[in-house]
Amino acid sequence: MGLISSMEYFRVPPRWLFIKITDDTGAVGWGEASLEGHTQAVEGCLDAWFERYKGLEADDIENIWQLSWRGGFYRGGPVFMSALAGIDIALWDLKARKLGVPIHQLLGGKVRNKIRVYAWIGGDRPDDVVAQAQSRKEQGFNTIKMNGTADTAWLDSPSVVEEVVQRLKAVKEQGLDAAVDFHGRVHKPMAKRLAKALEPHAPLFIEEPLLSEHVGSIEQLSRLTTIPIALGERLYSRWDARPFLENGSVDVLQPDICHVGGISELRRIAAMCEVYDVGIAPHCPLGPIALAANVQVDATTPNFAIQEMGIGMHYNSTGQDISSYIKNPEIWKVQNGHIDVASGPGLGIEIDEVQVRQLSENSVPWPVPEFRGPCGELREW
Repeated sequence: MGLISSMEYFRVPPRWLFIKITDDTGAVGWGEASLEGHTQAVEGCLDAWFERYKGLEADDIENIWQLSWRGGFYRGGPVFMSALAGIDIALWDLKARKLGVPIHQLLGGKVRNKIRVYAWIGGDRPDDVVAQAQSRKEQGFNTIKMNGTADTAWLDSPSVVEEVVQRLKAVKEQGLDAAVDFHGRVHKPMAKRLAKALEPHAPLFIEEPLLSEHVGSIEQLSRLTTIPIALGERLYSRWDARPFLENGSVDVLQPDICHVGGISELRRIAAMCEVYDVGIAPHCPLGPIALAANVQVDATTPNFAIQEMGIGMHYNSTGQDISSYIKNPEIWKVQNGHIDVASGPGLGIEIDEVQVRQLSENSVPWPVPEFRGPCGELREW
């Protein structure tokens, strides 16, 4: 037992937002509230909530979750749910550390000892995929994900489709499984062509083939292909996920623990997916705290499929990566496409607070890239 005495946040490069919660016994928990390109909005939400939650019982995680969700009348969306995620993860970490156990022990215990993982290659405008695929293989991965296309017109040249096919074939020739991320930047006319062209080459899944607001169009597309459809990084609660489960259009849901309100809501979403025979593959191109929190949930989830790792991502150009800010980066060692489930207390990572505080000084928010077509029109990132 302990009352929340202080909450701090730290904006750190390359584009992450860490949270530290301390209770009146001096116990500490760490969370992550990263929302790429919208750090200042999340910080504003945290400023308001921190004042409200001081003095509350830190052990009452669900009460604080419900207070954040229901207590402000307006609810949901990426900003609120990312702020809530950071608080929720930190509270789970704090509670488990005080008990001296990993979080997965508080969630019912493990159903697996290792976590299947994949890494990114290719960047925003994918190129040099063969060399990067080989590098990932040498790091111990057997599965990768790459963007399918660069920014794409509503109706683009058929050559765009052929380029995607050739990249996928080249990666698979390296002996790797490969998922293709459309990143919501492809529109319906091109998505239909791409799905049909990719089908003979068996990608592991296609991700965000259309923007998630196009519920009906995603359902139509799912009927046109046998490739598993994955989506979820821009869904922020179980209510947002429900339409895709009910219409049968999603095969693999990809909730982002930093965008769905943390460990508490990710568990509920995973359980709801199991009812529909849908796997989860949590989205996580983010920092070490987010990845550690995902691993704790993955270890307890029967319908877990595969975990994204943000190691060596093209966004991490400032020199920081998932092995930064922690004192035990060896926990991310990949062997045969898997990592071990962390067994240490809480999240299983040890935060280097000195480095966090040092690099948070004068840290500049990361901006969302702006893509424009040849006529000056704005395109999806």
